[in-house]
Amino acid sequence: MQSLKSFPTMPRAPKSNDPIAVTRQSLIARLNDWGDQRKWQEFFETYWHLIHSVAMRAGLRDDEAQEVVQETCIAVAKNVAGYDSKAGSFKSWLLQMARWRITDQFRKRDKRRAVRTDDDTRSTATLDRLPGSGAAAFTEMWEEEWQRHILGAALARVKRRVKAKHYQIFDCVVTKEWTATKTAKELGVNIAQVYLVKHRLKGMLRKELKEIER
Repeated sequence: MQSLKSFPTMPRAPKSNDPIAVTRQSLIARLNDWGDQRKWQEFFETYWHLIHSVAMRAGLRDDEAQEVVQETCIAVAKNVAGYDSKAGSFKSWLLQMARWRITDQFRKRDKRRAVRTDDDTRSTATLDRLPGSGAAAFTEMWEEEWQRHILGAALARVKRRVKAKHYQIFDCVVTKEWTATKTAKELGVNIAQVYLVKHRLKGMLRKELKEIER
């Protein structure tokens, strides 16, 4: 699991044994049921920020990035039945789904432009126009955003399940890295409560990450 202390700053380089890369078989199975609106909403809430951020970093406008999110989610729902975990991780599969939709947006943008220049820039493969060196840079960017947003989604789930005061304590002592003494003083609670909340919510966060990873 990613170090809690790295949130919400830029994540560290992903490790090869990153547990978040584990295939989410149970989530895949649930998405096969289009009638399960609650689980579909769970999927959307978990991944839409990730897809939107990657699309924006690739150079799209907000409206284009929002369309990428919608088209990617639709593509996932339509194609998830054919997903084979033996062919690769869900993370890599979702990356391809998002990258194709981002590529489509650049192509649509090019088609809308009435005037073309002579430098042939627009005829260059779309991925080569992404930051860095095309596909490799895109994959690296995806990894960075994956680390950030999956942890953020798990934290959001924890926040919805606990009292506001308890999450405030957790946020101060874990994400802001305040000492237990400073947290207790600033929030008007005793140190014992700070340690208790920290321990309990860390456990909840680990469970939420495992749930997302399944």
